Amino acid sequence: MTLDELCSLADAIRAEIGKTVHGQDAAVDLLLVSLFAGGHCLLEGPPGTAKTLLARSFASALSLDFGRIQFTPDLMPGDVLGTNLFDFQTSAFRLVKGPVFCDLLLGDEINRAPPKTQAALLQAMNERFVTIDGADHALGALFSVIATQNPIEHQGTYPLPEAQLDRFLFKIVFDFPDAEAELEILRRRASQPLDRDARAQDIVPVADRAAILSGRTLVDGIRLDEKLLKYIVTLVRATRTDPQVEHGASTRAADALAGAVRARAALDGRDYATPDDLKSLVVPALRHRLILGPTAEIEGRTSVDVLTALMDTVEVPR
Repeated sequence: MTLDELCSLADAIRAEIGKTVHGQDAAVDLLLVSLFAGGHCLLEGPPGTAKTLLARSFASALSLDFGRIQFTPDLMPGDVLGTNLFDFQTSAFRLVKGPVFCDLLLGDEINRAPPKTQAALLQAMNERFVTIDGADHALGALFSVIATQNPIEHQGTYPLPEAQLDRFLFKIVFDFPDAEAELEILRRRASQPLDRDARAQDIVPVADRAAILSGRTLVDGIRLDEKLLKYIVTLVRATRTDPQVEHGASTRAADALAGAVRARAALDGRDYATPDDLKSLVVPALRHRLILGPTAEIEGRTSVDVLTALMDTVEVPR
């Protein structure tokens, strides 16, 4: 695959998603970067902003094995991973695989499950393996998670622990679309039957496993120069020394950010990355990894505010 072919493939995926989702172009771009960087994404936003619809549409545009888990307070780890059941016909235990055994897993409203169930994804997201009754089971190189959560509803929810947040490459924050985009959504719906299911739109799979793996191989061939690597390290380390940050970004975050920068460059049709590639990804890649201190909370500052200020103070390589 060439860079031009990768860009054409990305455009085709965008076009298919555009059949059902309108006004979320930035989120689609980050999902594409994550896809070719081999990462996981957390989608956060108020109800009715097309988080789940976007995840399903994204999966429909890819010829991948898709799985979904609707997280609820009574969900157990075995409901996610699967379990060994005794088969009386063969007098032996047989593994009944859970929904995690797929290429693309949608974890809908992930913060509604208790911590022990959330923790069932820790090994899967980090190693692409799961261990059930002492036996390891591979999930495949393309395994990725797109999880959604609602930030404004707290009753019956459990905040994601830092260890799990750190496994998400991006936290993509959804907001309501602007007036023109919202009007276009209504125009589309006004020309359809009232019982029309948005998921029934004719999305055609345009990227198969071979194309995605070929795109990742292309991304692997992009190298970051020493100045850009030092820029990434300086930014990440600055989050650990900022007086308003109680706990900064990890080394895993720096490594994931470097991979995302390479994917961003490739999707823009370049075999080299620039500081602008990095600056465009710092906020979605790091905002969920920072724990702010009391001073920031008192002043009403957010992790986005802190990261924006850091990017203004850290010298950009030339």
